[in-house]
Amino acid sequence: MSDSGGQPVGRPDGQVGEAASVALVSGDTASSDSLTARPHARPSADDRVNVLLVDDQPANLVALEAMLQGLGQNLIKASSGREALKWLLTHEFAVVLLDVKMPDMDGFETATLIRQRDKSRHTPIIFLTAADKSQTQAVRGYAVGAVDYLVKPVVPEFVRSKVAVFVELAKKTELLRRQAQLLQESEQEARELAETRAELVRDLEHKNRELESFSYAVSHDLRAPLRRIESFGRAVQESQAARLDDAGRRYLDRVREASRQMSQLIDDVLYLARVTRAEMREQELDLSALVTLLLDRMLEAEPGRQVEIKVRPGVTVTADGQLLRIAVENLLENAWKFTSKTPAARIEFGVTNLAGEPTYFVRDNGAGFDMTYADRLFGPFQRLHPSSEFPGTGIGLATVQRIIHRHGGRVWAEGMPGQGATLHFTIGRFRT
Repeated sequence: MSDSGGQPVGRPDGQVGEAASVALVSGDTASSDSLTARPHARPSADDRVNVLLVDDQPANLVALEAMLQGLGQNLIKASSGREALKWLLTHEFAVVLLDVKMPDMDGFETATLIRQRDKSRHTPIIFLTAADKSQTQAVRGYAVGAVDYLVKPVVPEFVRSKVAVFVELAKKTELLRRQAQLLQESEQEARELAETRAELVRDLEHKNRELESFSYAVSHDLRAPLRRIESFGRAVQESQAARLDDAGRRYLDRVREASRQMSQLIDDVLYLARVTRAEMREQELDLSALVTLLLDRMLEAEPGRQVEIKVRPGVTVTADGQLLRIAVENLLENAWKFTSKTPAARIEFGVTNLAGEPTYFVRDNGAGFDMTYADRLFGPFQRLHPSSEFPGTGIGLATVQRIIHRHGGRVWAEGMPGQGATLHFTIGRFRT
């Protein structure tokens, strides 16, 4: 026997080409037609595994290839033990079919070296031999790690079925490996996500502390000069009123008015910050009863106004009662304010169903607004009407939006100049 006769399907340099599925040969002559005449379902290239065929006789390699070609796997041939070891350095194999009697390095020596390498320590080995049928050789084969010991001539179906078992085992092992890798990657991503979230929480807590510090500065440092302006303005007005002409008194009134307006703006900014940070507590809330109560108080405060009020009964929600009361009160005050110049004022509260979601609304027939500027409506300090016509700081609807967003809902407005406006909102899930 010599090592020079075998032609591997692939090459030990790691390139496994189309030659891995060479044609079945009859005798010593290759016949490509004999293989194509036996159709079979061939696995995809990504699903195939490697099977190593080791024999120093080309005819034996061709015969093994013919037996196993129908499995549709990558059949790699080696004509010596040394060549087989080179393949095992660079490739994973589902099973190795190893001839016992080979020159230079026989099958037992090759198997021993295979088992000494970590990468191939558990690779299944099936011995094939025609020279020695003694039990001693078989025992020696099992001793060096073989999973089977077959004596030539072998039954093709028998060999094919044995190899098919190890092919399937290799595929399932690879599948488990990939799943374990994906699981490991997912766990790593989850850990990174948790770390990122924790960092964001720490950053948010830091910003909240900064906001609280800012609120403290606003409450104390900015209010102090405003109080002095107001106090000195009032003192001048009370003690020097007789010395001031009409223009002087008008200027002084404007100074005091600007001071009061600035103080109100500071209050509104602090109020908006508190609404954003307030802890939320879920509870059942009767919106119909709340709306009725708030509108009754507005009527008590201005008994001279004639307003038609329509409230749909039995509307309840699950929300933070305190925050949602603030939002609803702002919406009603908005409607009350912008219907103040409407002779037959009308304010309505109700609920509709849009896309399967309960949608609540406050509708009025007051001043309305141009929908071109609807995107500005919920911005802090954004006003679509002059303060001389309708007083306010422009913080009310911004507060409403913050509260509704914290409930996981949406808020939007529809209106026409002189035809009134409708403010819609939904209640989703809490955002604590």
